[in-house]
Amino acid sequence: MRATVLRTQTSAAARRPGRLILTGLAILVASFVVFGTVLVQQITERTVRDNLSGTPAATDLVIGSTDVPPPTVRDVPAIRAVPGVAEAVARVSTGVSIGQGYLNLQADPGTGPLSTIRVIEGRYPEQPGEIAITPRTAERLGLSVGTTTTGTGGELTTPTRLTVTGVVDADADAGYDAYAPESVVISWARLTAVERVDVRVVPGTSAEVVRQRVTAAVAGQPISTGAEVRQAEANAAAEEVGKLFILVGIFVSIAVVAAALVVTSTFRIVFAQRMRQLALLRAVGANRGTLVGALTAEGALTGLVAGVVGVGSALALGYALPAILRASGTAVSSPGLPLAMAVSVVVGAIVVTVLAVLAPAFSAARVSPLEALRAASTTAGRRGVGVPRLVSGLLLAAGAVLAAIGTINQLPKPEQLNYDPTLPLLLLVASGGLAFFALVALGPLLVRPVLAVVGWPLRQLGPLGRMAVGGIGGAPRRAAAVSVVVALGVTLISGVVIGGASLQVLTDREMALSAPTDFEVTSNEGTLPADVVTRAEAERAALARVVPYRRLDDVTLLRGSDRLGNVDSGYPTNDLDLAALPTTGELDVAQGSLADRGPGRIVVNSWVARDAGLRAGDTVALARDGRTVDVRVAAVLPGDGPLHAGILADRADLDRLGAPTAYTGLLADAAVAGEDGRTAGVRALRQAIGGADGVGLAVLADERDRNDALVRTLVWIAVGLVGLTVLIAVVGVGSTTALSVVERIRESGLLRAIGLSRTGLRTMLTVESGLYGVIGATIGLLIGVPYGWLAIRTLGVNAPLTVPVLPLVGLFVTLVGLTALAGVLPARRASRVSPVAALGADG
Repeated sequence: MRATVLRTQTSAAARRPGRLILTGLAILVASFVVFGTVLVQQITERTVRDNLSGTPAATDLVIGSTDVPPPTVRDVPAIRAVPGVAEAVARVSTGVSIGQGYLNLQADPGTGPLSTIRVIEGRYPEQPGEIAITPRTAERLGLSVGTTTTGTGGELTTPTRLTVTGVVDADADAGYDAYAPESVVISWARLTAVERVDVRVVPGTSAEVVRQRVTAAVAGQPISTGAEVRQAEANAAAEEVGKLFILVGIFVSIAVVAAALVVTSTFRIVFAQRMRQLALLRAVGANRGTLVGALTAEGALTGLVAGVVGVGSALALGYALPAILRASGTAVSSPGLPLAMAVSVVVGAIVVTVLAVLAPAFSAARVSPLEALRAASTTAGRRGVGVPRLVSGLLLAAGAVLAAIGTINQLPKPEQLNYDPTLPLLLLVASGGLAFFALVALGPLLVRPVLAVVGWPLRQLGPLGRMAVGGIGGAPRRAAAVSVVVALGVTLISGVVIGGASLQVLTDREMALSAPTDFEVTSNEGTLPADVVTRAEAERAALARVVPYRRLDDVTLLRGSDRLGNVDSGYPTNDLDLAALPTTGELDVAQGSLADRGPGRIVVNSWVARDAGLRAGDTVALARDGRTVDVRVAAVLPGDGPLHAGILADRADLDRLGAPTAYTGLLADAAVAGEDGRTAGVRALRQAIGGADGVGLAVLADERDRNDALVRTLVWIAVGLVGLTVLIAVVGVGSTTALSVVERIRESGLLRAIGLSRTGLRTMLTVESGLYGVIGATIGLLIGVPYGWLAIRTLGVNAPLTVPVLPLVGLFVTLVGLTALAGVLPARRASRVSPVAALGADG
């Protein structure tokens, strides 16, 4: 009997491959994602290994290591004199200060197999005082071929004239890169050692023989082959890729759990549609164990087919995509053929499907043989939860609350200096996991109350809305199973969005301190020439505002006759006019108010307040060179002060302290937004600086752009990863709707028979599908917002809770739209069935 039942169930499933694929669609997608992730990691690592090594391919030997003292300048000629050495290039770099910025001057031969650059304009330097620059350096510093500037660096005591002879293309272009032959760089910096020496061996000569000769010439220096160094560089980059994919693996695991939940719900529907058949098998002698075994085998077959199709699809795309990218000119390597991992993914798909089918199989196997007498082949699903499930869900919910309370108790205190986020993060993860499984257990009880709220507007729209809401409420277990997966995805995405918005606010606050404007002009001499400020203020067409400031580094704090805080030196103090800066509103204030700042009132940062024992409202005296000024603390900033100031004082107070009248620096903003406006601002400030010695220009907006780009990239990567769970949820909604259409075919026929149009039926079923998204998104947001706040606080980054309403509303609408879209095809299929045929069906 057992073999007969098993053969009957599996052959019936195999005869309906469409239903088989639909049942295991979530596992198919999960298998595709898992194996696709494996292939993407291989593609990324191989691309990094093939293309991102900083050592030229022609390098046969590399002398030097970071673990021992580097080779000396005298070693380089000795290496070149070794028989069999065709070329030896010393790698070395030094900093060069020029009138309007900074250069990172690097040694490179400029031509030949060991060169890392390519001349694209002019010629490569040949004589001392000549340099080549990268394109972005030319743009940022206003240099071009033939330009002459003055530079200082290394041990030079007098300025040296530098002439730009060429523009070169390099692997990296940070906007301050320059190149010259090694002799120029070494003499410029007066170096006694180099970082390393790259060697190319004469063709036909044994590299090992040359290695032994070089070892004898420079005893004590480690020597590696070029292949070893390139491999080490590639491994270091690939290791970073591996770390990233550990994080990816966590999110993929969450997606697999979501797929298992969807498959469990799908099998419940499938088995409910075959209750009369299962009851007949019970009536002819099959026991519950036999049915469980047969249904589990059907699940294993589903997992096998879904796993094979998912892995095969990922493999096809994994090989096709790099080929397409290479054809378009992008250097992307192809993956390998990880057969063992492919087999593991298929086996994993089978295991996950079998585990997912067990609960529905045991539930279906309890069918009574008398059910065979029913006219319909399906049975209505249970609406509530049993006592064991209710108790388990309540215990899980209680555990989630206790873990959350423990997390809150471990959060950093306002004045806490040493904070370890490990334990709070573990508690937070535990709380989130318990909350999710509590939601799985108690979901059927939550569907109706949530549906009563979110479904109210639909019920006001007429019969179609009421029927759609009733269709969801009539099967709360099914609705809960699918909506919980949607809720999981929304919780993760909302947490990421909230965390990203909060980090963006934190980044803006930090940039308001370190880069409050687009540009900063400073002087190596300590003060700016007065005409520089005057000319900058006159450039109104290119500069929106110019804010000069003075800085003192020796201001101390006194209370009575007692000196407060730092007794060895003073605090950095400036008179920057915060009211003139557009970023002042982004500054966070720990105590007091920035609006109170003025003559006789100062703002201090947190470490000065802590060091001197000050709070907002305290009175204290500023002291310098025997002069004192009584002031009151108007506000305390939670971090550093603008331009790293410890104390922000009024200009009149610095005058009373005897500060020089000359400005230390100035801040300025471009008059026009965008790269063109920024370039115009740079040119205007260079014009204002003119030939002033020691005056430099820094483009602070570039730093802001890098930070903003980093935050946006991290947020989008995280959203893409958690989007895997949302993809599984949408697939689950589509398969659930498609299967429920079959289950309710007589209901659809009856509605058509009493006058409901095809359009009305399609609309009703599509709205039902969208309601899965409404319920899940509502629950997900209710959970995601508080957990997002806890995650921010747990990290200890002092970022404020920021709830971006519009993105979250957009997320809600998108999820509802996707889940509704997932029900469009099943709804169209249901509407095409004739009412007569539907009423004649046994479902």
